[in-house]
Amino acid sequence: MAGLAAAFGSGAMTNSIADIEDAGCIFVIGSNTTACHPLIARRIFRAKEKGAKLIVADPRNIQLSRFADVAVQHRLGSDVALLNGMMHLIIRNGWQDKDYIAQRTEDYEALEKLLQSYTPEKVKAITGVDPADLENMTELYATHPPASLLYAMGITQHTTGVDNVKSCCNVAMLCGYVGVHGGGVNPLRGQNNVQGACDMGGLPNVYTGYQPVADAEAREKFSTAWGTELPDSPGLTITDMIPAMLEGKLKGLYVIGENPKLSDPDWNHLNHALKELDFLVVQELFLSETAQVADVVLPAASVAEKDGTFTNSERRCMRIHKAIEPVGNALPDWQIIARLSTAMGYQMDYASPEEIFDEMTALTPKSYAGMTYERLGLDGLQWPCPDGQHPGTPYLHKDQFTRGKGKFHAVEYKDPAELPDKEYPYFLTTGRMFAHFHTGTMTRISPHLDVEQTTGYVTINPQDAGSLDIKEGDVLILSSRRGQMEAPAKISGSVEPGTLFLPIHFGENPTNVLTNAEAFDPLAKIPEFKVSAVNIEKLAS
Repeated sequence: MAGLAAAFGSGAMTNSIADIEDAGCIFVIGSNTTACHPLIARRIFRAKEKGAKLIVADPRNIQLSRFADVAVQHRLGSDVALLNGMMHLIIRNGWQDKDYIAQRTEDYEALEKLLQSYTPEKVKAITGVDPADLENMTELYATHPPASLLYAMGITQHTTGVDNVKSCCNVAMLCGYVGVHGGGVNPLRGQNNVQGACDMGGLPNVYTGYQPVADAEAREKFSTAWGTELPDSPGLTITDMIPAMLEGKLKGLYVIGENPKLSDPDWNHLNHALKELDFLVVQELFLSETAQVADVVLPAASVAEKDGTFTNSERRCMRIHKAIEPVGNALPDWQIIARLSTAMGYQMDYASPEEIFDEMTALTPKSYAGMTYERLGLDGLQWPCPDGQHPGTPYLHKDQFTRGKGKFHAVEYKDPAELPDKEYPYFLTTGRMFAHFHTGTMTRISPHLDVEQTTGYVTINPQDAGSLDIKEGDVLILSSRRGQMEAPAKISGSVEPGTLFLPIHFGENPTNVLTNAEAFDPLAKIPEFKVSAVNIEKLAS
C-alpha cells in the first residue's frame, strides 16, 4: 500500500464529507452507506436534492440502490472488471480529461492498452452487469463533474483489495476528479478512529504520519525522542500473527479495543492459535468474546470518560472532552499503556493527553505539526496542517499529487480466492446491518438497539429458498471448508440467486467460522471477508 499511501493519503478521504453535497455525481461502490455511515448517507441525499446523479454498484440490492439513477448488482469480487469496463467506455467515448492526464498523471499508456480488452461483453461475462447499464453508469460518472467516488470494506476486504483501490483511483484520475472540490476518491473508514490509529503508527511498518520503520532517518528521529534504540524491521500484521502463534514464535498477545474471536476469519483456526499463547491480555470496555478467554482483562475508559483526540475519515483531528470520571477501576487507554510500560522497565510519565499530542505533532511534521489543542477548537483541523498558520486542508492534491504525478496502474481482473463448486455451491458475503456495530460489543448491550435485531440471520434469495423448500425463519446449517454454523433464514431479493449474506455482529451465529483466513491481499494483508464458498441445508426438525 506504500505507493497508494504516498499518492492518496494512506486510505483517507481525499475530500471532505461536506464536499459530497457539491458533487455533480456520486458513485458508491462496495459501501452500504445508509446502514454503516448514515450521516454520510445524509450528505448523499442532500446532493441528490440539489440535482446530483447517483450510481450504486453493490452485490446486494441495498437501501441506497432504491434512490440511484443507476444501480447494478455485480458478482462478488468482480470490482476490477466493472471499473475497467467503465474506463474502457470512457476512453471509447472520449470522456477522459486529456489535459489533466497529460499534465498531472503518468503511465496512462499502459492502462489504455490494458483496457482495450475490457469490452462491455467481456465485463458482462465476469460481472453479470448488462452492457446498457454499464454504459449508463459510465456516462453519468464521466459527464456530470465533479464526481465523488465513495467506497468502503466491500472494496478492500478481498484478496484483490489493493487492486480494487487502485482501480477506483484510476477511474477518478481518468476523468480529472482528483484534486478538485466535490470530487475525489473517498474511502469510508469502518470505525471512528481508524484513520487516527493509522496516522499515529498503528500499523506494523510505520511510525506516525506513515514514516517508514525501515527509513534510517525516521528511525533515528524517533529513537532520539524516545531515548531508546528502535528496531529497523517491521512488526507483524494480524494475518501474520496467527501462524506465528501456531509456530510458537508469538507467545503473548495484547489486544486493545478489538474482538478477534468474532472479527478475524476462520474461527476454528484462530481459536486454536489463541490456545497456543502463553499469555493473553485484553484491554476492553466490556467482556467481549475475546476478553472472556483472556488471562488478564484491563478495564478501559469509554469515550465519555477521557480526554484526547480522534481523527476521522476526512482527516479531521478533533478533541474529545471527558464528561464523567471513569467508572470503577477503569482508566483511559494512555494511562494503562504508560503504567504497563513503566512496570516493564521503560518509564512513561506523561502528565496529560495534551502532552502526548504535542510530542506527536512535533514528530509528525508534514501532516500534524501545525495542530495544538487550542487550534483544534470545536471543529478540529484536517491534515495536512504543516504549521501554526495553516488552516488545514479540505481536499488533497489541489495543484499536484503528493508524489508529484498521479500514477495509473494497469490492473488485470483476478478471480476471488474461493469460488463456488459442487461441494460448496453458494457465494457467501458478510457485512454490517443498520442497528449494530462491528462485533456488537457495545450495541448489543443496549436494549434500544438490540431489540431491532436480536439474533443473526442468513439472507437468501427467494428462488434459492424455493428450490430448497426453505421458509422464513427456518434454521439453516451453513458449512464451508473451515467449519459450520447455524442461523435462521431471512428470505429477500436483496441478494442474487446463488449468493448469501450474513451480518457479522452475532456471537451466537459467528460468521467467522466460515470465512477464509488463508485468503488475503498479498500487500495489505486484509482477509477476503467478502467472498467465501459455502453450502446450506435446512436443519431437521
